[in-house]
Amino acid sequence: MRRDVFQAIADPIRRDIIELLAEKTLTVNSIAEKFEISRPAISKHLKILKECGLINYKKEGRERFCFIQPKNLIPAFIWIEKYRELWEDKLDSFDSYLNKLQSKTNQNE
Repeated sequence: MRRDVFQAIADPIRRDIIELLAEKTLTVNSIAEKFEISRPAISKHLKILKECGLINYKKEGRERFCFIQPKNLIPAFIWIEKYRELWEDKLDSFDSYLNKLQSKTNQNE
C-alpha cells in the first residue's frame, strides 16, 4: 500500500507526534512516554510517518532518534492553503451574520 502525507496527518496521535518532533529530535522511547498508548502502537504510528516520508531515524549507539522531514509536509500545506481564503470568507460571513442578529436582539430589548 502506498501511503501519503494526508494519511499521516489524518490521525490525531500522528499529528501530535509530528508536533513533538517539530520541537526537537526524540528517541522512540521518549515519544512513547508522552502517550497513554502502548509502545508497539507508537511504533506503528512511527512506521506510517516514516512510510509517508515525514520522519526519519538516526541511530546513535543503542538508541534510535526520530527527526522530522518538514519539507514533506508541503503538499498538505499547499492543499490547505488553497482553501484557506474560502474558509476565511465563510467565517467572515458567519461573523457578520451573528453580529447582525446580536444587534437586532439588542434593539428589541
